[in-house]
Amino acid sequence: MKINWGTGIVISFALFMSFILYFVFKVQSNHKYDNELVTEDYYKQELAYTKEMNKEQNAVDMAVQVVITKTNEGITVDFPKDFDSSKIKGKVSLYRPSNQKLDFEVPISLSSPHLLIPKSNLVGGLWDISVDWNYEGKDYLNKQVVSF
Repeated sequence: MKINWGTGIVISFALFMSFILYFVFKVQSNHKYDNELVTEDYYKQELAYTKEMNKEQNAVDMAVQVVITKTNEGITVDFPKDFDSSKIKGKVSLYRPSNQKLDFEVPISLSSPHLLIPKSNLVGGLWDISVDWNYEGKDYLNKQVVSF
């Protein structure tokens, strides 16, 4: 039996597609490959995106910005000095892109305009930090990436 060029090309395409589909099904069915979303409530967060953008714009429009810095003691979040520290409420979310199990939140309750997140709570690597805070009824959101 002789195979012409057309039949050979069709057979090679079919074999190649079978090869690719085999690996797609293998990755999708094997629990070793983690296929979860980056965050648990991804779709809820997407619905709140407009509100988040307004908070970020409020933070940008401030005369004195919130400063997030890496120090020897950990990570410090410095709020504007002209704000009454006791009226600042909210949370600092630390998100680790490489490992969801290391994510945590720190509530904001201040007696001075500085918040310290101790080095003992942090593992070395890249951290996405979100400071979601409220002062006198106005919401703010500051985001920064810090490598620790």
